[in-house]
Amino acid sequence: AMALSGDLWAELPAERRIFCSVLLFSWAVYLWEAFLAHRQRRVYRTTTHVPQELGQIMDSETFEKSRLYQLDKSTFSFWSGLYSEVEGTMILLCGGIPFLWKLSGQISGRAGFGPEYEIVQSLVFLLLATLFSAVTGLPWSLYNTFVIEEKHGFNQQTLGFFFKDAIKKFVVTQCILLPVTSLLLYIIKIGGDYFFIYAWLFTLVVSLVLVTIYADYIAPLFDKFIPLPEGELKQQIETMAKSIDFPLTKVYVVEGSKRSSHSNAYFYGFFKNKRIVLFDTLLEEYSALNKEPAEGEDGENEETKTKTKNKKQGCKNEEVLAVLGHELGHWKLGHTVKNIIISQMNSFLCFFLFAVLIGQKELFAAFGFYDTQPTLIGLMIIFQFIFSPYNEVLSFCLTVLSRRFEFQADAFAKELGKAKDLYSALIKLNKDNLGFPVSDWIFSMWHYSHPPLLERLQALKDAKQE
Repeated sequence: AMALSGDLWAELPAERRIFCSVLLFSWAVYLWEAFLAHRQRRVYRTTTHVPQELGQIMDSETFEKSRLYQLDKSTFSFWSGLYSEVEGTMILLCGGIPFLWKLSGQISGRAGFGPEYEIVQSLVFLLLATLFSAVTGLPWSLYNTFVIEEKHGFNQQTLGFFFKDAIKKFVVTQCILLPVTSLLLYIIKIGGDYFFIYAWLFTLVVSLVLVTIYADYIAPLFDKFIPLPEGELKQQIETMAKSIDFPLTKVYVVEGSKRSSHSNAYFYGFFKNKRIVLFDTLLEEYSALNKEPAEGEDGENEETKTKTKNKKQGCKNEEVLAVLGHELGHWKLGHTVKNIIISQMNSFLCFFLFAVLIGQKELFAAFGFYDTQPTLIGLMIIFQFIFSPYNEVLSFCLTVLSRRFEFQADAFAKELGKAKDLYSALIKLNKDNLGFPVSDWIFSMWHYSHPPLLERLQALKDAKQE
């Protein structure tokens, strides 16, 4: 039977073999992910009491809340993942990609752009594809925000705010995506034999420009950024930055509480122009979620629903400094630069392989393109489908590397004398974000870009006791 199926496979034309391989691999990845998620869900269902080693860290009420939250998220993830996989399979089987390309040609043709205007047709295709994706993803996003996040007390958005945000996000994405894609396609078309070098250099410049302008021009379209007021915390942050030669220029607080009560902190900027951004939900003093709404204050409440809590959310100043010590550790240890180098090496390799494969007509025929070989479709087929096994392996390697970087950044904060405060901050953040501290080992190894909480605390404990 095996020999017979092998013979049948060999007799299939090359394009059918390519198509079947892409589909089979996609389902293999989905089934592997579903298997891992099933193992993790079993952990959520069976671990109903706080394990002994967590006794000092988590109370049973928070543990139960976090268990139910993660269980709901995992179930939602199962159904949305199944939907995505079925939708992707149906699009491939029913020839959705060539259909959309043909439709894009008709639309651009009506606007007076014939088949020779391939870049115009590509942009119409991209607009329609992203619109389709946004519309089909909307019910899932609504359910996640207004059922799951709402039920567990994280959602701070009203329906109006959500839709305004979604439309704004779509428009901003198109304003970046369409010009960048048209220039990339133009470079590939006129670049000659070495177009892959020019295409790679172009994407490198675009990514650096986007990183530079994101926090100053793009992020403020969605959230309000205010400078951290003068005071003890700001002074302490500036002193810490100076002690490790971090070229800090500004510290901002972002109103994350308008969107969600999850918390975060990050830094951005190149060379001597670094800025730190703290979510208001991270700061005990500034979190709107810790404040009682003033009487008659409904202007903001039409957009967001500030929920007051009995227990304070966020971290004390010393703990915020410890979290920043960890983030600055990523900078001092060169993790940011290493990640950029890895990403650009990968990008160059992908463009080089794309240049090698783009001439293969069978690749286009496999996805229903028998007469034309549009560059955009080639990019999509090769980067999304042909490279998918490589992308899976790379993603796993980067997850392993990320965990290593997180331990190193914790150790850096420890060297700054912040071990005790980082220890308590990690516990608070885990509690505020309802993270579940028990995980299946394979699920954790495959998915967690940050080490599990207990492992991080154990590494900090020794220094704390010293």
